[in-house]
Formats: sequence, structure tokens, C-alpha cells
Amino acid sequence: MTLTQNLIERFVAIVGEAYALRSANDIEPYLIEPRDKFGGKTSLVLRPSNVDEVSAILKLATETETAIVPQGGNTGLVGGQIPDGSGTQIVLSLSRLNKIRSIDPAGNLAIVEAGVVLQKLQEAAAQAGKLFPLSLGSEGSCQVGGNLSSNAGGTAVLAYGNTRELCLGVEVVLPTGEILNDLRTVKKDNTGYDLKDLFIGAEGTLGVITAAVMKLFPLPKGKGVAYVGLSSPDNALQLLNMAQSHAGASLTGFELMPRIGVEFSVAHTEGVRDPLQEPHNWYVLLDISSSRSAEDARETIEAILTEAFEAGLVDDATIAESTAQEKSFWHMREAMSHAQKPEGGSIKHDISVPVARIPDFIKEADQAVLDLIPGARIVSFGHMGDGNLHYNISQPVGADKQAFLDRWAEVTKRVHDIVRAYNGSISAEHGIGQLKRQELSETKSPIALDLMRRIKKSFDPAGVMNPGKVI
Repeated sequence: MTLTQNLIERFVAIVGEAYALRSANDIEPYLIEPRDKFGGKTSLVLRPSNVDEVSAILKLATETETAIVPQGGNTGLVGGQIPDGSGTQIVLSLSRLNKIRSIDPAGNLAIVEAGVVLQKLQEAAAQAGKLFPLSLGSEGSCQVGGNLSSNAGGTAVLAYGNTRELCLGVEVVLPTGEILNDLRTVKKDNTGYDLKDLFIGAEGTLGVITAAVMKLFPLPKGKGVAYVGLSSPDNALQLLNMAQSHAGASLTGFELMPRIGVEFSVAHTEGVRDPLQEPHNWYVLLDISSSRSAEDARETIEAILTEAFEAGLVDDATIAESTAQEKSFWHMREAMSHAQKPEGGSIKHDISVPVARIPDFIKEADQAVLDLIPGARIVSFGHMGDGNLHYNISQPVGADKQAFLDRWAEVTKRVHDIVRAYNGSISAEHGIGQLKRQELSETKSPIALDLMRRIKKSFDPAGVMNPGKVI
């Protein structure tokens, strides 16, 4: 559908002129995504303030067959929030739906709107004496609706699960404009299909999440964070098993990092330094949360490291002595992805394989990449505790950036072929968006793809919800 001036005015009337962006300067930030890989066009960005306005927008969109691209904090890494280049798609920003409707400390629940920034929810939970555990590098700008739509992961998945596991219910506007109020606040409800799970991870292709019931947890009474140097992912895997045996559910983080990733973070991130005196091939960031005390967390970490040293798994380690040190250790890890940008072109993958196969995957994938591009600098890091690696490849020193990036498809096919051979996933936490849409068709079984298309057709027969994404 062509966006005629008359149609634009009808959409503008729903939100009001002040909240309908039309100028190129105002629209530009909504068309730029973090990796600069996808660009699009639009003549209109709508910023509704409530669920009724979202409903009116989607109803008109279906009636006129106008494509709508929902967008949260615009931090997605697979282009799911960016319109295509036709200029006929409207961006629907959820940023003004930013109310925390209620926090129930006794029930360990928060009802929040889709535009609430993740960090604001974390802070509100903390003020109520609770923990909202979802934690991402983009938490200062990403929004809860986007977290749900992409089923975001993050650094606390090992203990608390993905965003899907943190949600009890949702409020969703369907493409027809109908409002599904499924804001359930009970943890056990066995009354038929769990509809929320259709929308979580759907990347805005079935409807628009406008609010959600999110789980809260008791604040830990003590934390311990260790930064560990070791020789190999094999040793890291053994350390993980040892840590789980000692800590159980208290093990809230286990991040694997290569030496080159640490070097990039130190070189390109203000205030970041390597806490260990000597370099090591690999590092682990070990995080323990205790429901008892800080002393208990410290004792648990010390017990883990003592056994690991005696077993020859660990070469060196240091334990954070303050909250500031804990934050500095985590800052090293969180900076790792952004620190690759100054090193030139980077071909990135968000994959998962069975935890026990991570060392084998790294060996095989590294060899395959170096066979294709000698001198490539492999920065393989991430959430080893749940099998999710950010398998990123920086260009060789001195290489032509564009020539390197032109090999994205070739390199990605090789890496993802290995992922499939290990029965892994080509998208562990970032979603499909535009980036992996074609690969999804090569990964999912024909019956799975057919079922997904049937669901899409049933919910969105006019095809107006985020077309060109996922399937």
C-alpha cells in the first residue's frame, strides 16, 4: 500500500501531530541500527502513548494494508526493528508506553508497559527490595517490549532463564486492533494454550506487546565475582562443572572470554584494565549470588577456586573486593562486543551448542574460519553456562574492511554448518529479523516452517505486521 498524504493524515490523527514524526532529521534515529548493517526508509514514525492508540493504529493498518514495523529501544542486532527500503512501511515506536503500572513485592511481580527501559525496571525492582535479573549490555536503552519480542538472553540466563521464563502474562494488540489482555499474575494456569508464548520471540510479526507481567526475585544478600585466567575452553568446561557442583543455583554467571577479546576491551574502553598481571589464553568471569550473606558467596568462590587450582584447571584468579571491582570485572565483559568496532570489520554470530560441546565447536569453527581467511582474529566469548557464544570474527590486521565484510555470507555458512552439525542454534538470543531469515528456512524442518506460516496467516492475514522479518 502506498502511503498517500490522506492516509498519513489518518494515522497522524490517532496520536496527534506532536507525536507523529515526519521530518528526515526526526526520523533518522529510527532507521539506524547498532551494527550499521541494515538501513530503511519511512515517511512516518508514530509514537502512541497507550494501548488504545496502538489498537487504532493497527486496525487502520489492516483495513488499508499498511505495513507496520514495531520498534522498542532500537538495540536489536538482526534488523528486526528496521523498515525496508520501499518507504511504504510505518515505524511504530513504543517508547511512550513507559509506565511501570504496579510492583507487587509480596507476589514478586511487576506489571510494566512495553516502552519501559530495562534499567528503569531493574532500579524500580531494587527500590522495592527485589531483583529483576535480566541484564544486557544495552540495558540503559533497550525496552521491555523489545526484550520480550526478541526473547532476549543476557548474562543471567544460567540462573534465571531467558526473557520468556521471566514473563507470566502479556497485553497484546492484534493486527485487527483487538486487545488481548492476558496479564496473568498466577504462576500456575493450566487452562489451555499459553498464548503469551506465541508473541514472545515473534519479533512483532504477530502483534504488538504493549504490557507484561514480569517476575521479580529476592535480592541476593551477598555476591562474589571472580576473574579467572586459564589455558583452554576444555579447562573452562571442567571449571563450570566444578562451580555448579559447589554453588548449584547460586551460580548466576559463567562467562568465557578469549585473550584477544580482553585485549580489545582494554585498548578501546575507558577505565577497563586486565585484573591479572600475566596474560592468559582464556578467561572466565564467575559470578555467585548468595541468599545468605556476602561471606557465604565469598566462601563458595574460594572453595571453587581452591579445588580448581589443585586440579590444575586454573592458572591465576582474583576475587573482587568491592562492588566497584565487581562492576569493573563485568565492564570488561560487557565492553567486548563494542570494542571490536575500532578493529575494523567484524562478522558476528550469535549461536548456541550443547554446553559439553563448546570446546570442540570452538576448535572446529576456528580452524574452518582460518582456512577461509588466514589472519582472521576470532573473538569467541559469551555465556558458556548456557551454551551461548558470540562467535565474532574481526578482520585481519591491515585487511580491506569492505572486502572482508563481503565474505560475510561465505563465513557465516561455514560457521552455521558446524553449529547445525552440533545440533545447535543459529540464533541463541538475538532473534532472526532480516539477518537470518533465509537461514531459518534452511534450518527449520519443513513442517515447522509450515506451522509458523500458518500461525502468521491466522493472526495477520493482511500481512501488515513487520513484513520481511523472521519468515
